[in-house]
Amino acid sequence: MKTEKTFIIRPETTEQENALKAFIKALKIKFEVTKEKPYDPDFVAKIKTSRQQAKEGKITRVEKKDLDKFLGLE
Repeated sequence: MKTEKTFIIRPETTEQENALKAFIKALKIKFEVTKEKPYDPDFVAKIKTSRQQAKEGKITRVEKKDLDKFLGLE
């Protein structure tokens, strides 16, 4: 029976990585290796907080003509 599940495994050492590769190959399981890293959970939390604040209207609007002053460039 086929499955649609995906497992994400993050080995912490080269030894773990090599053991996983050997085990997966022995079982003839298809796999792919990626070097992509997930977003930092703290960063994701900050983005979620910012989106919630925007929904609540807790934002600062700056007119284009006032942008330099707002950024402290004036």
